[in-house]
Amino acid sequence: MIDIKKFNKVLKRVEKPARYIGLEKNSIKKNLEDVKVKFAFAFPDIYEVGMSHLGLHILYNLLNNQEDIACERVFAPWIDMEQEIVEEGIPLFSLENKEPIKNFDFVGFTLQYEMSYTNIINMLHLGEIPILSKDRSMEDPFIIAGGPCAYNPEPIADIIDFFVIGEGEEVTLEVLKAYKIFKELKGSRQDFLREVSKIQGVYVPSFYQIHYNEDGTINEMVPLVEGIPKIIKKRIIKDLDQVYFPEKLIVPYIETVHDRIPLEIFRGCTRGCRFCQAGMIYRPVREKSIPKLLELANKLVNNTGYENISLTSLSSCDYSQLQLLVSKLMDEYEEDKVGISLPSLRLDSFSLDILKEIEKVRKTGLTFAPEAGSQRLRDVINKGVTEEDLTKAVSYAFNEGWSTIKLYFMVGLPTETDDDILGIKDLGYKVKDMFFNQPKDERKGNLKITLSASCFVPKPFTPFQWVSQDSIDEFNRKIYLLKDSIKDRKITFNYHDPKLSYLEAVLARGDRRLCKTLIRAWEKGCKFDGWSEKFDYDIWMEAFSETEIEGDFYALRERRIDEVLPWDFIDSGVSKKYLIREYERAKSQELTRDCRLGCTGCGINKSFSGGVCN
Repeated sequence: MIDIKKFNKVLKRVEKPARYIGLEKNSIKKNLEDVKVKFAFAFPDIYEVGMSHLGLHILYNLLNNQEDIACERVFAPWIDMEQEIVEEGIPLFSLENKEPIKNFDFVGFTLQYEMSYTNIINMLHLGEIPILSKDRSMEDPFIIAGGPCAYNPEPIADIIDFFVIGEGEEVTLEVLKAYKIFKELKGSRQDFLREVSKIQGVYVPSFYQIHYNEDGTINEMVPLVEGIPKIIKKRIIKDLDQVYFPEKLIVPYIETVHDRIPLEIFRGCTRGCRFCQAGMIYRPVREKSIPKLLELANKLVNNTGYENISLTSLSSCDYSQLQLLVSKLMDEYEEDKVGISLPSLRLDSFSLDILKEIEKVRKTGLTFAPEAGSQRLRDVINKGVTEEDLTKAVSYAFNEGWSTIKLYFMVGLPTETDDDILGIKDLGYKVKDMFFNQPKDERKGNLKITLSASCFVPKPFTPFQWVSQDSIDEFNRKIYLLKDSIKDRKITFNYHDPKLSYLEAVLARGDRRLCKTLIRAWEKGCKFDGWSEKFDYDIWMEAFSETEIEGDFYALRERRIDEVLPWDFIDSGVSKKYLIREYERAKSQELTRDCRLGCTGCGINKSFSGGVCN
């Protein structure tokens, strides 16, 4: 345990002490002397962001449900706290027992965003744990990682002892069960890594060597240890009604990014948007039943006191019995003023009846994601929505009294033209005209339209994994073309920093040679890179130069279809053949149907059972 006197002194000097004290309602504190395995769940961002992540709540409660396992939380300390603990000589610690993370058996990082990688390095450093896996001894914890970014684990392969690819509930328990046996046998670190490498979904980077071609591309990946798999197959949970889901959630003392109950209604997506990594890696679709969801909602409302239930999934409007679910939840909770929200709405599955149910408790802003400004480009990315879907959805919303509308787009999509860019403005103006074309006495509220544009980042395991990203200059040109064309006070235009998106693209499609650049950037002061006020592009460029790594090689280069990609050793269940076919269909602006309407041959039904593919 850390020095509590020093800790209390530090707390008085930081901006938000509630980030570091623990003790929240429904948090679990065990005696660490009484358990066989100590697991630190590490979120590489601040408390408010990490506490809004559903995966944290699931694994935290799942592990603590085991009598002989203690799971405690650790977050990246904000700048003020880091300065204080360094000055006082306090190592990074867990919230529950204030135990230094170096004393845990495992420190498990969730990889939600590539721009948090320097925070992982920083947290290990603050925790007095060697940054590179090869420098760790038997005294150090095993550093593991999972989450969507683990589908290309290579940029941090020299840092992480092993990765978990896919859904974590079952595999994490299997890993910890193997660890209990290993502890009794008193083996070496290598013995344990060899043992867990036999578990489906586990990837131990140090057991593989990468050979490169003269042009810098990958020639092959060679296993160095006999008997380990050449291909790592992801893990999926087959039955969501049977899998563990917490009946209690930790309730923070301070406001977090999402202050509400996240009720997961299904996993996976059948839409096949060609830019969307999550839509590919989380296949197949598996739904929770309505009785199970109602049972969970009841327990979570009673155990948390939250006044909002958010129905979460990749595309919540695609839940097959959404209307029935929403009406049953409203019947149950309307009197108690517990609201129901859908995090984002697909325009083509927007239903007036669902909208009417949701608004019974409270109105919030409505968010839609057309993604592109023209029908041609929406067909290229297989978005599958039309302008008619938008006008229909917005008409419903205005008729029901909504007046705050957000529309999300991307710039820099493959084949994009300036006409596609200006189409974003046209859609914003069209929504504005629809509001003011209503009779004056029927208009409700004060119209506010927000157009948000992010910069397209090509991601692994998507049909666009081969394309080049736009250059920073080209992103800026497109953004200012759009910005300068919007001259209406009712319309706000927000956009992402192209420099940040460039770096995200480098890390998203990078290989393990990038690890030295990451460490160099951190040594030069980079951390919290996802926070615009902390991101320093120039320092990153210095780190690339000093480590002799060319960022453009990873971000701006179009890949050959036959090129060996850094993540090709992972089996996500979706075949490369299918991704190539979808890439070709994108070039000819061909749509691929939603696979709920009939199999599109992605391959998931051959390699994994479960979900609609049955």
